[in-house]
Amino acid sequence: MPQANSEKMPRICIYPGTFDPITNGHLDVIKRAIKIFDHVIVAIAQNESKNPAFSLDDRIKMVEISTQNLSNIEVCGFDNLLVDFAKSKGVNVVIRGLRAVSDFEYELQMGYANATLWSEFETIYLMPNLKNAFISSSIVRSILQHGGEVNKLVPSEILGLLKGKNV
Repeated sequence: MPQANSEKMPRICIYPGTFDPITNGHLDVIKRAIKIFDHVIVAIAQNESKNPAFSLDDRIKMVEISTQNLSNIEVCGFDNLLVDFAKSKGVNVVIRGLRAVSDFEYELQMGYANATLWSEFETIYLMPNLKNAFISSSIVRSILQHGGEVNKLVPSEILGLLKGKNV
């Protein structure tokens, strides 16, 4: 019988996204991931094709501020393929948040595409709790554009960074 290795490998995942800006839904998924994984890398995509309203540096700062009281979180930006970023970190598991059926179709396609690029790549889907299920960054940006209040949609720690931004 093989001898059990007394040192357990840490369970690490990547939570990738644009986080433009981070929402309470994102934070909810991060908190769920912490319960499952020993270390969570929140990977913020440059993603110029989405024309982000906030710079990569601003988005990194907002995620860092929002997660500062959580343990085992690493925040970093990336501007390459997700599988290449994951390989560079030595991590083959990503988590993705699913709010609705419409998210599932897109996320399923992305999961299959990533698995085609790297056969060891695994995608785990997590759902935010019901009160955060409707929140998206695009909804937050739209409300901000029209001068509305987003205090129930984003972490309170970043409200000051959102005020006065030309979204």
